[in-house]
Amino acid sequence: MDAFLKGTKRKMPPASEETVDDDAESTDIKLAILASLFPNFSQEALLESLLAHDGSVEGATESLSNDSAESTKKPRARVVMGAQTSLRFFASDTPGAGGSPSPKKARLLSKKGTTLHLYDPDDIAQHTPCSIIHNFLPQNMANDLLREMLDESKTFEKMTFKLFDNVVSSPHTATFYVENEEELKRQKYEYYYNGARLTDVRTITPQLLRVKPLVQEGVNKEVQRRIQTVYPNGQKLKYQSPDDWKPNAAFVNCYNGPQENVGYHSDQLTYLGPRAVIGSLSLGVAREFRVRRMVPKDSDNNVAEDPDAEGQISIHLPHNSLLVMHAEMQEEWKHSIAPAQAIDPHPIAGNRRINVTYRDYRASLHPKYTPRCKCGIPAVLKVVQKRKENFGKYFWMCYGGYVPGKESCSFFQWADFDDDGNPSWDKERYRKTAVAAPKDTQ
Repeated sequence: MDAFLKGTKRKMPPASEETVDDDAESTDIKLAILASLFPNFSQEALLESLLAHDGSVEGATESLSNDSAESTKKPRARVVMGAQTSLRFFASDTPGAGGSPSPKKARLLSKKGTTLHLYDPDDIAQHTPCSIIHNFLPQNMANDLLREMLDESKTFEKMTFKLFDNVVSSPHTATFYVENEEELKRQKYEYYYNGARLTDVRTITPQLLRVKPLVQEGVNKEVQRRIQTVYPNGQKLKYQSPDDWKPNAAFVNCYNGPQENVGYHSDQLTYLGPRAVIGSLSLGVAREFRVRRMVPKDSDNNVAEDPDAEGQISIHLPHNSLLVMHAEMQEEWKHSIAPAQAIDPHPIAGNRRINVTYRDYRASLHPKYTPRCKCGIPAVLKVVQKRKENFGKYFWMCYGGYVPGKESCSFFQWADFDDDGNPSWDKERYRKTAVAAPKDTQ
């Protein structure tokens, strides 16, 4: 139990110890622990306490316990939400470096340990890896999909996984939809998620199918707009696919009440490939979607990791809004749905929020092609996010250690993709360019 509270990391494969962090997301795990112990504290308050105690869960726990005791003696101040003026009226851009693989990074106005709340679509596009479209669907179509998903969500399940030596459940429910019965069988018996097979896979519903072409069109327009207006020289990012985004699956999440949430994470790239784009449709209760940029550290830096060096940004997600997570999101940022102190009930959904995330599963990344680890499980695709010298490099590793009752093996292998994100085994599409960067910098 002491090791669990202190956030002891799992042992990494010997081949990768010098170049890749364990990727146990120690700070995020510590935040998850604190959130479970202090559900009434906001995520930024937990993060501030953790940073103030040099990453010690025990120190933060003692401090927060004292704060909690004090708060019961004092009346809470009323929180008042005010109108926000667009940041365009006082923010300035910071030009990106020429030839950088990442988008031009605007100067963030958020500060360490604080949260910057954004509502204006132009502000969101400028300061985050996202685009948002409000009132995306015709009202009747949005409400029809919401009602259908609310009915479906009655049988959604919580996902279980192993956190160190403990089995925990996700704080919200979810399920997975695919396009036909044939794909459903493949997902149940051929695909793995965090080292295990999914037990709840369903064929796409009539309303999900009806909405899909509108989401596809909207996402592709936003992707092209971002390439032309945000990315260096109006070019797509390295490893980003030049093909149109064509969703063929959807994860649907249900958040029932203000305390159901999901901590900071990056979505799994294993079947989506590098620089994945995701279309996320929000229905029902409005919630806060928070993002923070990963700040890699030098290998010789022994200072505790500071994931909030640039602060976190909160994006308000009202009913019937489409959020596009662009090609830099999963590699360079993390995102979460924060617990809320209170929510405004929705006339149809009540206290529930439905989140439909449409995804483009790539045929070339089917488990029959991807590497398998020594214990026979298809390996998971990850990206280096913590160490500066290998930041952005992709690798395959065993994920068996996240499955209750299983232990991970020592499998590790660097991943090889061309500039368009095609894996080396896809002979028809894979092509290394003559001007590609040296292998140790990719």
